[in-house]
This record gives sequence, structure tokens and C-alpha cells, in this order.
Amino acid sequence: MAVPAIAALAAAASPAVEQTAKALSPAALKKIKDAAQQFESVFLTNIFEEMFAGVQEKEGPLGAGEGQGQSTWRSMLTEEYANTIAKNGGVGVADHVQRELIALQERSR
Repeated sequence: MAVPAIAALAAAASPAVEQTAKALSPAALKKIKDAAQQFESVFLTNIFEEMFAGVQEKEGPLGAGEGQGQSTWRSMLTEEYANTIAKNGGVGVADHVQRELIALQERSR
């Protein structure tokens, strides 16, 4: 039920957000986009770490059994999964964060 409310707020703020986005420099827009993408990557990393927390591998790319090496490599692997997904369009979190950051720019003017 909260999703339609968020969509309605985004639609209502859209003209102001679009106007502010047009007024911002390309460098500022890139910084906003990069920050939103990084946020989504961290968000996805946390989700993947929780998802893989209970997975025990007998054999595989991370070795056999549970050990220091496996936990180290697994954290690096989940971080790379998250970075790759975020860089290739993500799951939509970055778009919302980017819109909110632009809206914050509008409110600060």
C-alpha cells in the first residue's frame, strides 16, 4: 500500500524535479547519479550478504567448507554482484534516490 503513495508523491514532485534537473550542471547531475548508484550498490550488498548468510557450499568457486577464506571471498563476491547489478540498471532504488536528491536541491534553493 505504501508503493502507490510513493509513486503519487514522485508524480506530484516531478515537474519541480525536472525543472531543477535541467538547471543543474552536467557535473552536478553526474555526482547525483553516482551517489544514487553507490547507495543502491550498498543496499544490494546488504541484501546479498543476508541472502548468502545461511548458504553452505560443499564445493564451488569459494572452496569447500566454512572458513576464513570462504567468508572473505564471499563478501567480495556479493559486493561485486551488487556493483554489477547497480551499474547495469539496478532494481530501481537508484532512480528513486536520484529523484530525491534532485528534489532536495530544489528545496535548498
